[in-house]
Amino acid sequence: MSGTYLDYNATTPLEPRVREAMMPWLETTGNASSVHAFGRRAREAVEAARDEVARLLGGAPAELVFTSSGTEANNTVFETIAANHDGGHLAIAGFEHPSVTEAAARLERRGFEVTRVRSTVSGVIEVAAFEEALRDNTRLACLMRANNEIGSLQPVAEVAALARERGVRVLCDAVQAVGKIPVSVVDLGVDYLTIGAHKFYGPLGAAALWVRRGADLHPLLIGGSQERRRRASTVNVPAIVGFGAAARLARDELPDWAARMAAVRDRFEDGLGAIPDVKIHASAAPRLPNTTNAAFLGADGEALMVRLDLRGFAVSTGSACSSGKVEISPTMRTMGVSDDEALASLRISFGKDTPQEVAGRLLEAVGEEVSELRRLRLAGSGS
Repeated sequence: MSGTYLDYNATTPLEPRVREAMMPWLETTGNASSVHAFGRRAREAVEAARDEVARLLGGAPAELVFTSSGTEANNTVFETIAANHDGGHLAIAGFEHPSVTEAAARLERRGFEVTRVRSTVSGVIEVAAFEEALRDNTRLACLMRANNEIGSLQPVAEVAALARERGVRVLCDAVQAVGKIPVSVVDLGVDYLTIGAHKFYGPLGAAALWVRRGADLHPLLIGGSQERRRRASTVNVPAIVGFGAAARLARDELPDWAARMAAVRDRFEDGLGAIPDVKIHASAAPRLPNTTNAAFLGADGEALMVRLDLRGFAVSTGSACSSGKVEISPTMRTMGVSDDEALASLRISFGKDTPQEVAGRLLEAVGEEVSELRRLRLAGSGS
């Protein structure tokens, strides 16, 4: 497809070196659960990939459970809590991914209580606010490492330390962070952490749940002995091999990737100063190096996204998991952003191979389209 892809927080293209690693396994027969030679070779490939992903996270391979998606991984943790406790309390950030917020809501319907912690206007959850949310009967605390809409980084290590002092299990959805910033399960101190290959140039259909040694895990899928009986299903060997290849590249090349993404993002944001009435969300907070979320006041974000798409730029108004709905995103709600500002917002997320010159071309297009949308709005109001 022609055009310029700038929606890397939704998904990333498959890296050529990852595709190359996968190709032999797309053409090779072998169930990793089989004991014959074909099966043993598939199993060896899966375990080699497990080692690579574990090394990327700083954990042990035995602590890693392969899943089909970050959504499945997050859901597995909530079902584990439900299996272990007949009610209780959950504390989650108000802007978690829907796979967390909806899983929490499902447990709420089963009798659990849920506290949704609001963020500051800068898009960061305050440690003190999360600490206040914890109770004697809190069973699980959830805080994503990086917000997928505005890119703000969250104080996971600090919150995890407070929670674990109280015997509360901690889940960190790190799907958006891995491959953009270093992520260490040791440094974060969480009990569960989710990761998805397609966010850092690996294939769709490959993800993982890291489970701290000693933390319980009840399988969401049952029926087989795969993944040490923690996740039944025939193993997707090609996707997992690609996951391992992507993890190896991320471990080796992350500093270079981050620097290149930040350079394009900063150049773009510097240029936004020439456009009147633009507000960059979370600009004062630590952020992912590739993410800009900006409100173009007086312009409709959905209309701006469509106009930019017609000019060859693929951007987003928020998370792909909530696109298509005309509503204020939970991230903007919990930040206390006004409806007008939220609806005027656009997310641009750059990739490791986005050329520097894209920033200039995008700025030109954004400036022209925002000006036209504002003109049409004024004309429609009769001003």
